[in-house]
Amino acid sequence: MNKNRERGKIDWMITLLPLTIIIALCILFFFAPEQSNAVLSQIRFFFGDTFGTYYLVIGLGIFILSLYIAGSKYGDIVLGESNEKPQYSFFAWGSMMFTCGLAADILFYSFSEWVLYATDPHLAEMGSIQDWAGVYPLFHWSFIPWGFYLVLAVAFGFMLHVRKRTRQKYSEACRPILGKHTDGWAGRIIDLLAVFALLAGTATTFSVATPLMATIIGELFHVTVSRTVINIIILLITCAVYTYSLLHGFKGISKLANVCIYLFFGLLAYVLLFGGETRYIIETGFSSLGRMMQNFIDLSTFTDPLRTSNFPQNWTIYYWAYWMVWCVAAPFFIGNISRGRTVRQTILGGYIFGVGSTLTSFIVLGNYSMGIQVTGKADFIAQYLESGDLYGMIVSIIKTMPGAPIIMVVVLLTMIAFYATSFDSIALTASCYSYHALNDGEQPNKSIQLMWCILLILLPIALLFAESSMNNLQSVSIVAAFPIGAVIVMIAVSFMKDAKKYMESLEESAKEKA
Repeated sequence: MNKNRERGKIDWMITLLPLTIIIALCILFFFAPEQSNAVLSQIRFFFGDTFGTYYLVIGLGIFILSLYIAGSKYGDIVLGESNEKPQYSFFAWGSMMFTCGLAADILFYSFSEWVLYATDPHLAEMGSIQDWAGVYPLFHWSFIPWGFYLVLAVAFGFMLHVRKRTRQKYSEACRPILGKHTDGWAGRIIDLLAVFALLAGTATTFSVATPLMATIIGELFHVTVSRTVINIIILLITCAVYTYSLLHGFKGISKLANVCIYLFFGLLAYVLLFGGETRYIIETGFSSLGRMMQNFIDLSTFTDPLRTSNFPQNWTIYYWAYWMVWCVAAPFFIGNISRGRTVRQTILGGYIFGVGSTLTSFIVLGNYSMGIQVTGKADFIAQYLESGDLYGMIVSIIKTMPGAPIIMVVVLLTMIAFYATSFDSIALTASCYSYHALNDGEQPNKSIQLMWCILLILLPIALLFAESSMNNLQSVSIVAAFPIGAVIVMIAVSFMKDAKKYMESLEESAKEKA
């Protein structure tokens, strides 16, 4: 009886259809990698080149909206009952938010992203490596990406904790605009797009950082097995960690997030204090932050109309699209754990903890290696240009640090913890999508959570056997961001409309009492 009731609650169409499409694409990429790569590259180029401004407008618009919401009367809205207190301390809340919003690729990019910009023709147009190579990582990973997360997080938090809606899905957040169409095909299409984007995004997340983990393991233990085998072992270990954590609920996720944060900030503190580049890291970081703030609007609106370098198409537009895809999972989780906080506390606290932690990572790890480069102690740019191997270059960077083997172990453990905590939130969100309705505070069945934990790891494992497929599927996620961008705008407008109505009802109640 209970089993039948549980089955009746599950939305099989939303669960199985996107998964089937993704698996079909994986098979296609595996057996016809060249043809599928060519087609997807053309599609990706079409969206990035033709509609690039669309992504830029949404990115800047959402960031400005987040500041408006935080500073307006809507900022006073409590995500829950009016007298409710936050469920988690600021540190626990911030830790879970930061680690769910960013996977282990933050470490990969913190070490290496400045090199990618330093070798881009656009940087020569802007000025020197010293002036600009450290600016773009801060820009592409800070305010606009977290703006996406936080606007949607307060919209979902309002929907779940204030309006007490039971459908934890993208479409439900659009109900103030869509009305009855939310329960029809319009709502179904939105939810299918969301789950498809979620699967496409997460299936490629491991593609960036897992090879770095495999390279570090090879360096530490001098193993002779192939990188693919090591990658699969890493994926299975990570899956075991996040599955165990998720099945222990938010308490398990919180503990894992705390471990991740301690490892992460311990690593940053060590590099900053004992790496030998302390003064350079602080001064260059301060200058880069100032230059980013000074040129924020220019950087946010640069389109390269003459296509002299295609920089915004290759980087800014790509990043905004990828952050949009990731917006399917992270904001739901942030909205869930923000119960008891005001809208203002959620947005500003998110910027303080999320953006602050992200900037610190890029400033410390990126400027450490850039300091060694510009002072002539090593030539990481030449190594990268010669080999094309970013993973080997990062290992070379770590080798310049005191106690390098220990640092490699810490980096490895931190990356596993990052992946585990981010996939906790993704698996939980995907599990919620599998249900027609869930009451506020109700958790998906453990077996459904377990199913998603396994499914989310199977795709990356399958893709490891066709290396080109990683880039292919990444392109799929960029394409998926095009309709997701429109849905994000709908959710933002819906929240503003619903919040206005809610505030008006509170004012009327206050007048009646008076």
